[in-house]
Amino acid sequence: MLAGSLLASSAGAQANDTLLLWPDGAPGATGKEDKDKPTLTVLLPPAEKATGAAMVICPGGGYVNLADHEGIVYAQWLTNQGIAGFVLKYRLGSAGYRHPVEMNDAARAIRLVRANAEKWKIDPKRVGIIGSSAGGHLASTAMTHFDAGKADATDPIERQSSRPDIGVLVYPVVTMKDPYVHRGSRNALLGTNASPETIELLSNELQVTKETPPCFIFHGQDDRTVMVENSLNFAAAMHKAGVPCELHVYAKAAHGIGLGSRQFTPEQFHAWTKECEAWLKVQGFGAK
Repeated sequence: MLAGSLLASSAGAQANDTLLLWPDGAPGATGKEDKDKPTLTVLLPPAEKATGAAMVICPGGGYVNLADHEGIVYAQWLTNQGIAGFVLKYRLGSAGYRHPVEMNDAARAIRLVRANAEKWKIDPKRVGIIGSSAGGHLASTAMTHFDAGKADATDPIERQSSRPDIGVLVYPVVTMKDPYVHRGSRNALLGTNASPETIELLSNELQVTKETPPCFIFHGQDDRTVMVENSLNFAAAMHKAGVPCELHVYAKAAHGIGLGSRQFTPEQFHAWTKECEAWLKVQGFGAK
């Protein structure tokens, strides 16, 4: 999934193993190829810089592929702030996987980070999630469809909560409903004949409650791929539920820009990254 050379150049961050979410095979896997094996790639900040916070990263790609510049480069950006980055390779619609497989992969990733908190020197109460585009849909799904874990599970990872403590959504797909849906993402995730009930369940602006974690959202008003209403409606739902939410809408910000640079080049990063860095500090995630 991720080139070793990219990991090795991670702005001083420590590159670690890429871990299988389920070493004995993922539930619902239809084969044993790479596409059937969800993984988590770990980037830890230098010990002297580490804040103890962590973020699971969901790259975009319309649920048909995964965009490296919304994965590994985000991890580099986060570790530069002292935040551990965990890049999730989740299973995709293009490989024949449909909901709830992707949601379960994201939940497992959050549980896995918490289960290894001592090993990675992470505070299990400061584990967030960030996603872009369709990865933003997956992140918003994790924020609105979670559980406290199964206390009596034989697998210690499954005893952990899957609720992220914060969320960051970058030009996210949020709704599965017309007229604002990104149809490619919906078809890849739910198929072309999804029931109205499933479409509503995965329209995450309709699933926000007071238990939804605080969120930072960035979108471009001129986004021609994923309509800005996805972010506006999610933010409105957060406000209605009384959950803290910071929304940044830029008049011109093309879909898929990531941090503003496809390499780790901070001087080329978009302004939203600075706003988000400040927000992460307020949330107790970033370095003071």
